[in-house]
Amino acid sequence: MTAHTVEDAIREGSAVGPSALVDRVRSGDPVTVLDVRDRDEFEAWSISGPGVTAAHVPLMKFVQAEVAGDPGDLVADLDEPIVVVCARGESSDHVADLLRDAGVDAVNLAEGMAGWARVYEAVPLDRSPSPLPAGVEVVQYQRPSSGCLAYLVVGDGEAAVIDPLRAFADRYVDDAEARGATLRYAIDTHVHADHVSGVRAVADATGAAPILPAGARGRGLDADAGFGDDLRLVADGDDLPLDGTTLRAIHAPGHTSEMTAFGLGDLLFTGDLVFLDSVARPDLEDGDAGASAAARRLHATLTDWLADRPADAVVAPAHYGAATRPAPDGTYTATVGDLFERLPALSMDEPTFVARVAEDLPPRPTNYERIIEINLGRASADDEDAFELELGPNNCAVSSSAD
Repeated sequence: MTAHTVEDAIREGSAVGPSALVDRVRSGDPVTVLDVRDRDEFEAWSISGPGVTAAHVPLMKFVQAEVAGDPGDLVADLDEPIVVVCARGESSDHVADLLRDAGVDAVNLAEGMAGWARVYEAVPLDRSPSPLPAGVEVVQYQRPSSGCLAYLVVGDGEAAVIDPLRAFADRYVDDAEARGATLRYAIDTHVHADHVSGVRAVADATGAAPILPAGARGRGLDADAGFGDDLRLVADGDDLPLDGTTLRAIHAPGHTSEMTAFGLGDLLFTGDLVFLDSVARPDLEDGDAGASAAARRLHATLTDWLADRPADAVVAPAHYGAATRPAPDGTYTATVGDLFERLPALSMDEPTFVARVAEDLPPRPTNYERIIEINLGRASADDEDAFELELGPNNCAVSSSAD
C-alpha cells in the first residue's frame, strides 16, 4: 500500500508512491531523499529537483548501526521528512523502518529507483499561449527519472507520436484511442543515445508508419531493422499530412548529423537541438574527435535556423533537467524569444560557442553505445533489458555552465 503524499505516508506508516514523490518534487516543497545504494550508483543517478536535499548513506552503515548503535544518528544532520530510496524499494524499506523506530519521520519510496523510472506523466499544451492549429491537441509526456519528453499530436481522427519510448509504447496507443484517434505516424527526431526508441513497438502495435530522418542511413541504420516496407525516411522540407494539420521535417544538425526537428505551424518539436536550460551536446555520434565539427554545425543551425523563427514560436524539446522550471501550463516549453534571452550560448560567436560546447561535457549517457546499436537495428534487447539499459540521467545536454 502506498500513500498519496509524503505526510500521509508518515502518518499511516506506509510507503510513498513514485508519482506522489514527483508531485512533491515539482511543488518545490522541501524533502530529503536519502539514498542507501552504493556511492557510485548514487553519484551516477539520483533524485533531484527544486526543494530536494539529496543525501547518501550506504545500507551497510545502517546494518552496522542496527547491531551496535542508533540508526537515527546517521541522519541527525538531515532535515525531515526523509524519503529513503534504493534500487528496488526493499533495502530502503528496512532502513525506513529503522529510522521510524528511532523517532525519525522517514518513509520508503515504493519500488525504489526502478519505480521512479516508470513514472510517465501526460500534460496537455495549453492552447492560449501556444500556436496550435485549430482542432489540434498536443500532449507532452514527461519522464522525471531521466528528463525525457515525448509528444502526441492529435488531429481530426489521426495522431502522431514524436520521440516515443519503447517502455511506454502502449501508453501512446491508449491515449490516442481515448481521444478518438488512430496513430498514423511514429516519429524519431534522431538516433537516440539515452533511451530505446519506441518507434518500432508503436508501429507494430498500430500499423503506424515508422518515420526516421533520412540521415539515419548514414548513421548505419540496418537495412533489415525490423521496420518493414512502411519505413519512411524524411528529409528537410518533407511533409507528413495528418488530418487537420501537417508536420514538416526540418533538418537541424549539430547534436547528430541526422537530427531533424518537426514544425507544426509555429510549434517546433526540436528534439535534442536546444533545451530550456542548455543546448545539445555534440559528441554522441563521433566522440571527442568529432565534437568540434559537430559543435560548428550546431552553431550554424541555431543561428541560421532557430534565430530566424518568430520570437513567439514555441520550442518543445526532447529533454528537460532536474532544475528546469515548467511553463505556466505545466509543460517544458518556451518561446524562441525566451530562449535567446536566457541562454547566452545562443548569442555566442562560433569560436566561443565551439570552445564552450565541445569542452564542457558531462558523462555520456549510460550504455549509450549499445542503445544506439539497438535503435539502428544492429542489436536487440528484450523489454526488460531495454528498460534496464536506459536507467539513469539522459545527459544529452552540455552542462548549464556552458550557457
